[in-house]
Amino acid sequence: MIGFDPTEEQALIVETVRGFVENELRPRSRECDEARGLSKEVLAQAHELGLVANGLPEAHGGGGERSAVTSCLIAEELAWGDLALAIGVLSPSLLGIPVTDFGSEAQQAEILPSLCGNAFEPGSLAIVEPRLDQDALAPATRAQRDGDGYRLDGEKCLVPWLEGSGPVLVSAADDEGAQLFLVGRSADGLQATPEDNLGLAGLPTVELALDGVRVPASARLGDAGGTSLSALLARSRVAMAAAGVGMARASFELARDYAKEREAFGVPIATKQAIAFMLADMAIEIDAARLLTWEAASLLDRGEVATREARLAFDKAKRTVLQAADGAVQVLGGHGYIRDYLPEMHLRNAGGFASFEAMSLL
Repeated sequence: MIGFDPTEEQALIVETVRGFVENELRPRSRECDEARGLSKEVLAQAHELGLVANGLPEAHGGGGERSAVTSCLIAEELAWGDLALAIGVLSPSLLGIPVTDFGSEAQQAEILPSLCGNAFEPGSLAIVEPRLDQDALAPATRAQRDGDGYRLDGEKCLVPWLEGSGPVLVSAADDEGAQLFLVGRSADGLQATPEDNLGLAGLPTVELALDGVRVPASARLGDAGGTSLSALLARSRVAMAAAGVGMARASFELARDYAKEREAFGVPIATKQAIAFMLADMAIEIDAARLLTWEAASLLDRGEVATREARLAFDKAKRTVLQAADGAVQVLGGHGYIRDYLPEMHLRNAGGFASFEAMSLL
C-alpha cells in the first residue's frame, strides 16, 4: 500500500520549520536580496533547530536521524520562504554529507564537530565549472600527484561562499577519476572572485581559480575507495528538486491569493478562464514535481541507486519552477514586475535554477 502522509515526527518537523519560515525567514527575504547578503541572525536561529546537524553522526555531535524524505520536507518549506536563505541554512550539508558518506575517520573527526557545534558554520562545495561542456562526473579541474600530496589546477563557479573558517570541497580528476579534495579557504594559489548573479542575490557565491593549489594526500576525501560523485549528485539533485517545489509553491500561492482578491469588471480575476486554467496547470505541475522528488528520496532512504529518479525529479522541478514564477508575474500583471512584490524576485531566482544542482545535499 502506497502512503503519502508524513509520519507524526515528520509532521511536527514540518510544522516547526513552517513556523520559523513564516515568522523569521520569509520576512527577511527581500531585505537579504536588496542587501546582497544573508541574515546572520536567521542563520543562527536556523542552526538552533538542528536542520542539518540532526542528520549527522551521533559520534561527532549530530542527531544520527538522517532521512532523505524528511530533508525534502524541510528543504521545501525553507525554499517556500526564500531560496537564497534556504541554501544558506542548509549549506553545512555541502561539507557534512560528503564527509559523513566518504570521509575517513580522521576527516570526520576534524570536520563534523564544528558543523554540529553551538555556532553556525557553513559548508561549501565546488563542483560546477564555467564552461559549456562541463560534466560534474568528469571535471576539467585536475589533481596531479606532487610529492606526498596533490597539485590542483582549474576553475569552479557558483560556489556558495558564506562567512566561515571551514574548508571548501573541490572536485578534481586524478588518475582514478573524479574525486573531492578539502581545500583551505586561505590556501596559496586559491583565488575567490565574488559573482554578481541575476538571481539568488542574497546568497554570496564565488568563482574559484585554482592555480597550483597544493594539498596533502590526507585532503583527498575518503580512503582508497575515494568518492562517488554520482551518488552525491543524486542527493544534490533531489535536495534542489525539493527546494524547487517550495519555490514553485510560493509563486503559485501568491498568484492564487492575488487572483482571488483582484477584481476586474466586478468579479475576481480568478473566475476568468485564462487565469483559472493557468493556476490549475501550476498546481498540477507542482504536485507532479513533488511526487517525483519523494520517489527519489524514498529510494535513497532504502539505500538504492536513485540516479535516474533524481535526474527526473530535478529536470521536472526546473521546468515547474520557471513555469510557476512566470505564471505569477503574469497573474499579477504590472504588480508582478515591480520590486514591491515577490514574483519578480522569484522569477530571477527561477531563471538560474537549472544551474544550482550542487548547492544543497541531503
